[in-house]
Amino acid sequence: ALAGSDIAVQATPATELSGFGMADDMSGTLIVAISQSGTTTDTNRTVDLVRSRGATVVAIVNRRGSDLTDKADGVIYTSDGRDVEMSVASTKAFYAQCAAGQLLALALARAAGCADDDAEHELLRALVALPDAMREVLKQDDKITAIARSFAPQRRYWALVGNGKNRVAAAEVRIKLSELCYKSIACDATEDKKHIDLSSEPMILCCAAGLTGSTADDVQKEVAIYKAHKASPIVIATAGESRFDMADGVIEVPPQHPALAYILSTMGGHLFGYRAALAIDELAIPLRRMRGAIEETFATDAHQHDVLGALAPRLQLHWLTFRKDLLLGRYDGTLEARTGARLTSLCNYALGLTPLDSFAVEFGEPGAPGAVVDRLTEELTTAIDELTRPVDAIKHQAKTVTVGISRTDEALLTASFVREALAAGAVRDHLGYHDLRALASLDPAVVEVLGSTRYRVAGELDDGSATAEVIDRRGVAKGMKSRTDQNPTLKGTKHLVASERKLMVAKGRSDDRTVVIVPEVKDHRTIGLTLLHVRFHERLTATELRSVLGGYRNRYQALADAVTETEPTFDEELMAAMPVVDLLCEPIYSLADRWRQGTLQP
Repeated sequence: ALAGSDIAVQATPATELSGFGMADDMSGTLIVAISQSGTTTDTNRTVDLVRSRGATVVAIVNRRGSDLTDKADGVIYTSDGRDVEMSVASTKAFYAQCAAGQLLALALARAAGCADDDAEHELLRALVALPDAMREVLKQDDKITAIARSFAPQRRYWALVGNGKNRVAAAEVRIKLSELCYKSIACDATEDKKHIDLSSEPMILCCAAGLTGSTADDVQKEVAIYKAHKASPIVIATAGESRFDMADGVIEVPPQHPALAYILSTMGGHLFGYRAALAIDELAIPLRRMRGAIEETFATDAHQHDVLGALAPRLQLHWLTFRKDLLLGRYDGTLEARTGARLTSLCNYALGLTPLDSFAVEFGEPGAPGAVVDRLTEELTTAIDELTRPVDAIKHQAKTVTVGISRTDEALLTASFVREALAAGAVRDHLGYHDLRALASLDPAVVEVLGSTRYRVAGELDDGSATAEVIDRRGVAKGMKSRTDQNPTLKGTKHLVASERKLMVAKGRSDDRTVVIVPEVKDHRTIGLTLLHVRFHERLTATELRSVLGGYRNRYQALADAVTETEPTFDEELMAAMPVVDLLCEPIYSLADRWRQGTLQP
């Protein structure tokens, strides 16, 4: 949508952005944070980091009142008054996020002046029609169920592939299949899969809805290669597409706008995952019935001398059902070989097909009927656990992961002046990235920190009701009196720092003391000030000053711009002749005048 503008757009996981994509100044960056729950630690921590660098954050969120909604500058809810869905294996929230993202993209394009009215109209009409297309996909449920039952349980290895926007669909379906079916699943570009070892003979779900022309022809060839390697390809394709008839199964979705076809691929994959999970869970039915037969026998016939004789008739029918599917390979992809072997052996003892004399050799304990039943019950429970796939949201909530990235600014925290500020009591989480960076930049100019004063800030800054209360004094500050002791109204330099929420170096008019005032900010409000009494070096080299002034309120560039307003060049070497405190505190226009007049000394 923004291709006609000079705006760069990048899609990246939150962890990649916070680890490798951040700049010192992100004031020209809009971050779109997308989350179903609004509580994902990685996303929320990244939002904190980018906002501390000046970025604006718009969140697309399902959960109202979640943490992310509090952190964002603006929120697009994926509902009109209630949460669309609350589930780890969330599907409907994904579709709503896609629609919200499309609408946001169109709005941004219009704001940027590069909107295409015809294309926008066509896409909006397709979005309005999308629910009808999704209902058509739901009508394929019986066919999807049959495909899932036929191919999912017996294949131990699964893979997802897609290209173009269908790669997005493949990545999304991979997540849902993993959450529903408890599978570790690879996800690749369709054309790359043939370069990866296919000897595992996986089931490959290929997202290909909306493909046309030569791209569809190439995907057809890839599917043929999968088939030749004895994999089991299942293709999600547009209805009427005959290129993929050689696949083991084809899930048909209705034709859709090219920009939205991937959503129908995703929906077909979601339904497949749901039915595959139920198909795997269904394999546990005869085992559950066998365990039920044991419970029934001991509830009604426990007094009989021949317990195994009473159990065998109740056990046999369910055992034969399990045995048949086991021999047909339906358990190959889900039941551990050890479990299947032990279960077979124990059932043979319970049914009298193997003499109890051999039980001690195989299992290391006497072959008493009670021991056989106990071991069989344990193994049935193990097998049932391996096959059980709960698909309801309540049980899935237990899988929510709450541990995520911390992404602290380690390099900045090693600077001595930053450590001094934290040692004075400033709360790390209340210091913005810009101020941490400024403190680190000032570090070469600082000889020593003589003391500190911390203030609690309350009230509204805009209407003049803000107040400052001293809560801690250290070092030389212990013997000083603060104006706020008699008049707590926040004003002057401290009010300016609190309003701008940016660190400032200041010099006292009466006592020439130099201080660094650091704001402590929470939820975009200044809640405190840490004032550090500092002694600076008298002079520094031009190279050192370039770094110091560059990191503190960008004074280096401001000074260079002011000087070159009238002078042909800015000779930075002249900075070495100027007192450091003047360069930090004196107004830029005044410094520039001295520069032009050649009066660099105070």
